[in-house]
Amino acid sequence: MFSLERWEEIFETIRKNLLRTILTGISVASGIFILVILLGVGEGMQNGIENQFQNDAANRISVWTGRTSVEYKGLNPGRRIQLKNDDYSFTEKKFADELEYKSALYRIWGSLVSYKKESGSYRVEGVLPDYQFLEGEDMIKGRYLNYNDHQKYSKVAVIGKKVALDLFKNKEDAIGKLIEITGINFKVVGVYSDPGGEREEARVFIPLSTSQRVFNAGNNLQGLAFTLPKQDNFEEALAISTNFTEKLKDQLKRSHTVAPSDESAISINNSLENAKRIYDMMNMIKLFFWGVGIATILAGVIGVSNIMLIIVKERTKEIGIRKALGAQPFSIVTMVLHESIFVTTIAGFLGLLGGLILLEFVGPMVQIEFLRNPTVNFNVAITTLIILVLAGAIAGFFPAWRAARIKPIIALRDE
Repeated sequence: MFSLERWEEIFETIRKNLLRTILTGISVASGIFILVILLGVGEGMQNGIENQFQNDAANRISVWTGRTSVEYKGLNPGRRIQLKNDDYSFTEKKFADELEYKSALYRIWGSLVSYKKESGSYRVEGVLPDYQFLEGEDMIKGRYLNYNDHQKYSKVAVIGKKVALDLFKNKEDAIGKLIEITGINFKVVGVYSDPGGEREEARVFIPLSTSQRVFNAGNNLQGLAFTLPKQDNFEEALAISTNFTEKLKDQLKRSHTVAPSDESAISINNSLENAKRIYDMMNMIKLFFWGVGIATILAGVIGVSNIMLIIVKERTKEIGIRKALGAQPFSIVTMVLHESIFVTTIAGFLGLLGGLILLEFVGPMVQIEFLRNPTVNFNVAITTLIILVLAGAIAGFFPAWRAARIKPIIALRDE
C-alpha cells in the first residue's frame, strides 16, 4: 500500500546522505551500463556471424582435395587426389533424392579480365547453374548461367556488381558486351549481387565445361558443392547433414583409394556443423558477458548494502523507539528494503537508459565484418530491470534483517 510518509522518509534519508548515495548509485548505474553494452556487443557479433553465413546457402556442403597422408593398399603417402567430372556425376546420381542444389566447380585465381581500357584481376569460376543458389546470389541485370550454356561450351559470363563497376564505370550497360578473360572474349549475360559484399562480388562465373576447355583442365574439378533440403528443426537438419557428409566422404575415399583414417586427402566442410560450433561459442561469450556484467552489478549492490548498514546503524535509536511503540519487524524490514530497492532501481534504470541510448545511436554506425548493429532486444531489457529489483532487494536484505533484530532496550541506550 502506498504510504506518503514512508516516501518522505526515504527522500529525507537520501538528502542527508546525498553524496554517498550518488557515488553508490554511480557504481550500480555503471554496472548496468556495462552489462547492456556487453550484451549489445554480443548481439552485434551474432548479427555479424549470421551475415557471414548469408554468403552461401545455410546448409552448404563443400568438397575439396589435398594429398594423402598415410600409405594405403600399397600406395605411398603424398599422392595428390584430383576430383573428376565422374565424381560429381556419380554423387549427383547416387544421392539424387537427398540433394537440393548441386554444382561442380573449376576455379582460376587472379585472372586478368578487361573491357576496352579498363582491366582488373578477379577470380574466375567455372560452375553449373545451381551455383547461383549455393552462393545466395541475386541477379541485378540479365540472367545466370544455364545448362544450355554448359552443354554448348558457350563463352558467356556472369559478373559481380564490383566487376561491372570497375570495368564499365556505370557509363555503359554491361549486358551484351564482350569482355576478355585472359585474352579470350566472353559475352556478359548477367550481373549479380551477393550478401557477402564486394569481396564476393569481385568474381566472374562462366560455364563449367567452358572453363575446363579454355583453361586446359580436361575433366578435372577443384571442388564440389551441395545443399540439402531445409528442415524445420536445426538439430534434425544437422543430423541429416552430418550423415550425408559421412556417406559422401566414404564414397570419395573408396573411389580414390584413400585410407579411411586419412583426413588430409579429402576435406568436406559442412556449414551447419560450422554454424553449431560458432553459435555454441557465441552462447559461451554471451554467458561470459552476463557474468562480467552481473559481477559489476554485484560490486554496486555491495556498495548499496554497505550504505544501508550505515543508515541502519545511524538510525538504531529511531528504530528502537519505533519497536518500543509497537512497530512490527516486518514494517522495519519493508522500510529498509523500500529505500534500498528505490536507490538501486533508479540508479540502474539510468545506467540501462544510457546503454540503450548509446547502442541506439552508435550501433547502426558499426559495420565491422563480424560486428553489425549491436542492439539489446526488449526481453533482455526486461530481464535487466528484474535484475535491478532483485539487486535492490538483495542489497537491502541484510541491513533490513539486522534492523528487524534490534532490541528496543539496547537501541534506546545507543548513542
